[in-house]
Amino acid sequence: MRVFVKAKPRARKDKVERVNDNNLNVSVAAPTVKGLANQAIVKAVAQYFKVASSRVSIVSGFTLQQKILEIT
Repeated sequence: MRVFVKAKPRARKDKVERVNDNNLNVSVAAPTVKGLANQAIVKAVAQYFKVASSRVSIVSGFTLQQKILEIT
């Protein structure tokens, strides 16, 4: 399953909001330095869908706010 994510790094707290079936807004407290925000986004999405974080991967948008994540 592919999910489109709008990332919001350096937020006050980690939060996942569902916009519609395939779109999520993900706020994470981690900064964008050294991929820390990407790791936090993967972890937050994995917790939201109740899967292991190893089953969530970023397909595109590594350096952008709009990302495509794949959940296997």
